[in-house]
Amino acid sequence: MSVALTALAAALVAPLPAQAADPPVVRTDTGWVRGETTAEGRQFLGIPYAEPPVGKLRWKAPRPVRPWQGVRSAQDFGDKCVQAASWDPGYERPSHTEDCLDLNVYVPEGAARRAVLVWFHGGGLTAGAGQDVVPDTFARQTGTVVVTVNYRLGAMGFLATAALDDEARDGVSGNFGMLDQQAALRWVRANIGRFGGDPGRVTIAGESAGGRSVCTQLASPQAKGLFRAGIIQSGAYGDCAARTHSTAVAQGAAFARQLGCADLACLRAKPAAEILAAQGGFDWAPVTGGDFLPRQPREAFARGAAVGVPVMNGANQDEGRLFAFARFDLNGTPLTAEQYPTVMRAEYGDEALARYPLSSYPSPTIAYATAQGDQLFACPALRLDGTLAGRGRVYAYEFADRTSPPFASLRDLGTGFDFGATHVNEVQYLFKHFGLVSPLNAEQRTLARQMIQYWGSFVRDGVPRATGQPAMPARPGTALTLRTASAGGNVPSATVHREHQCNLWDAETVTQNR
Repeated sequence: MSVALTALAAALVAPLPAQAADPPVVRTDTGWVRGETTAEGRQFLGIPYAEPPVGKLRWKAPRPVRPWQGVRSAQDFGDKCVQAASWDPGYERPSHTEDCLDLNVYVPEGAARRAVLVWFHGGGLTAGAGQDVVPDTFARQTGTVVVTVNYRLGAMGFLATAALDDEARDGVSGNFGMLDQQAALRWVRANIGRFGGDPGRVTIAGESAGGRSVCTQLASPQAKGLFRAGIIQSGAYGDCAARTHSTAVAQGAAFARQLGCADLACLRAKPAAEILAAQGGFDWAPVTGGDFLPRQPREAFARGAAVGVPVMNGANQDEGRLFAFARFDLNGTPLTAEQYPTVMRAEYGDEALARYPLSSYPSPTIAYATAQGDQLFACPALRLDGTLAGRGRVYAYEFADRTSPPFASLRDLGTGFDFGATHVNEVQYLFKHFGLVSPLNAEQRTLARQMIQYWGSFVRDGVPRATGQPAMPARPGTALTLRTASAGGNVPSATVHREHQCNLWDAETVTQNR
């Protein structure tokens, strides 16, 4: 054994430092970390799980983090990965930091081997960070350990080029952000027991792009054994499809030309700010064709990927309202009745216009949003239920609290737009979204407690249950509608497919795939 390995082994069996009692100190496989105790339990923030992907490691698979000496502070979030500014709280300025591969661990008090939830944030694979949710209350109420993860985004996470293919072990580049997630899961497997978690009971979860990440990891052979269950929240859009290798490499070549680069050395020498400025307009997403993702997720599931892994999958009733608002009303140009037929025909066709008559909706924007949400989120989620049902238990839900307060980014706009149960709105019922306590009324707080019970039960036992509430269905085409008591409460529904006009959108998908 080398001197370095001998020293590391000695450190790992050394007695706990004296200051371990308060604040808490935990030994990981690369060194000690000092967290802090809160009213909800213990938390350890900004723990590195991989080497910083900078310099020659930019656009490389994540490398194991190097051991450190002494006790590392874990009381502040790490830096957000490279991304632009946005309207979300805490994102008023862009981040140009590549040293961002950190995770956060939230632990209830007590010394049990607890089930573990690993959360992948949303943000379109171009934005967001693990700190977007603070799950300390969720962890305490459910008796679980929760881990939130940063991963590379945009061009930094998903660039594919012929030169990068030559460096990749399987000849396919472009999956760096997804490989980061797997590196975080390997860190959890190696270390979470030291925090009171059970490495054999890990559930991965995420919303929007985080949900899509879960879908992708379920389809990846390299993720086998890293988790035992998955939760997909509004993540089935596009049927979880990845880019083909040829498409990704062509996009990468166009991106390189835009930066004036003819080789990889030039790209690696570009400042992060220039990479970020050039990445707009490109599709940054996982890539098929290599060992990480040999085939499209939908095909992988049909062939038996993730057999026996329980999945909880769902969407929100009014997903499209956020996107329609951002396109039209946010800019002071709401969709008009005169424009509505032209826009609908151009984007969805005459049949969709007939299915979504303007007379059935309070405004043209909401009529358009309903079609968009059904096509993009609701029906793909229901299709995924059917695809996954052949290889394991799939529990379906639909978040339908149309009285829910808009999430913080939208509340700050002070608009009177009726967002209903739109995209992202369910997250604040589970966690402190952006670290904030949402203004839920008494009925909504009750619904939030019920949802936390469903999610927590699934993380602990693989079956979502809530006290005094109906079971979450595990039958394709049926979903548990999540609503406040005055709106009908939580009720299993077998009509969600019809309500979202899925026979129209499913037929369109079949036609496109021929």
